[in-house]
Amino acid sequence: MKASDIREQTAEELETRLNDIKKNLFNLKFQKAIGQLEDTQAIRNLRKDIALVETLLREKELGLNTEIKPKRSRSAKKKATRTAAKKAALEKSKKTKDKSTDS
Repeated sequence: MKASDIREQTAEELETRLNDIKKNLFNLKFQKAIGQLEDTQAIRNLRKDIALVETLLREKELGLNTEIKPKRSRSAKKKATRTAAKKAALEKSKKTKDKSTDS
């Protein structure tokens, strides 16, 4: 479940989704208690989904994050930091060249 997909929903839709997730979580906990649960990771995922939906409901309540921002990929972030590092290295090398020519 992605936050960008859920942000587009209304508060009422989020409430119903939250109730459905909580019911599913209860059923999974019950299955775990009687030893029928095979995928224990599902409980963790549902807990994370509950936190996400509750956070988005609170954002809507406070009027925060009304616009959807496109997320930059990790590779774009790495490229940006590499580019910044290269620029800094070039400026540093220019300064050292200028100092050596001044002497």
